[in-house]
Amino acid sequence: MIKARVTVTLKNGVLDPQGKAIEGALGALGFGGVGHVRQGKVFDLELEGTDKAKAETDLKAMCEKLLANTVIENYAIAID
Repeated sequence: MIKARVTVTLKNGVLDPQGKAIEGALGALGFGGVGHVRQGKVFDLELEGTDKAKAETDLKAMCEKLLANTVIENYAIAID
């Protein structure tokens, strides 16, 4: 079994209203000095097999087809 984590974040220059809302809420809660908050998504997956190269290829395909909107999002893959 291969464990992997895919982190999806908005590309620089893409507006992030949820990140802005979180930034404002943190300030209202007394957490001053917090700025430029960007939100994202994390996917933890378990893949059958032991071939890490195949797993990375499959994960990239999953990101390109479903997990990330590659027009406005970047993704990073970490395999354990």
